[in-house]
Amino acid sequence: MMELPKKPPVRSYKTEFKRNETPISEGGLWLNGRKDGIDWCDILVRDGVAFGEVSRNQTAERRAEQAALGAGIEGAPVGDYDDPTAVLAGKWGPDQYGKARVFSRNQTDKYFQEVQIRLRHNMSPRSCNGYEVFWRCLRTDEGYAEIVRWNGRVGDFTSLAKLVGRQYGVGDGDLIEASVVGNVITGYVNGVKSISVVDDKIKSGSPGIGCNFGVGNTNIDHGFRSFEVDTYE
Repeated sequence: MMELPKKPPVRSYKTEFKRNETPISEGGLWLNGRKDGIDWCDILVRDGVAFGEVSRNQTAERRAEQAALGAGIEGAPVGDYDDPTAVLAGKWGPDQYGKARVFSRNQTDKYFQEVQIRLRHNMSPRSCNGYEVFWRCLRTDEGYAEIVRWNGRVGDFTSLAKLVGRQYGVGDGDLIEASVVGNVITGYVNGVKSISVVDDKIKSGSPGIGCNFGVGNTNIDHGFRSFEVDTYE
């Protein structure tokens, strides 16, 4: 289980998404990918669930692993990558511990449905960098966990670590957790360490949540029931 420091956090936040909003705001506490970042999509809230809006992407997502799924596609992933994104506004401690309860229904291998915890994200018009720890909403051998660094411009990202297999997929009610402490980024599922990597490119920013782009009308089938974060100097 992810252990928090034995000292008071410099800033914390907790929400159960009780107010329907398009996009999420909670009194101006959130920045959104389309509203504030322009090139990405927003996070919406409905009936106690936060989820991504329908992607604007014109290029369908293709990933190397799709070849193994019978799609006949090889090579690097391509797409518009306007992932629905929301990060908390203001200044946060650089060491960040976030956790969220997963919402997932109608799981399908036709899309790459993901639940993403964001750490040290810095959003401004046409720019967003930070770390993204995420899991596929699919409990089959095609499940995965991954840690990615966003480098700023839409579609410019670096995959830092990825693990594929049934044990890395998530389902409804699972607890996902992610932390960045110094240069170590780690993800957990239901208290068990899932994936970890070292990277020292991004030193500060805001925590938040996100989903994958290009999932068609299944955007309403996965997201978050709750989110909380503690941050430390």
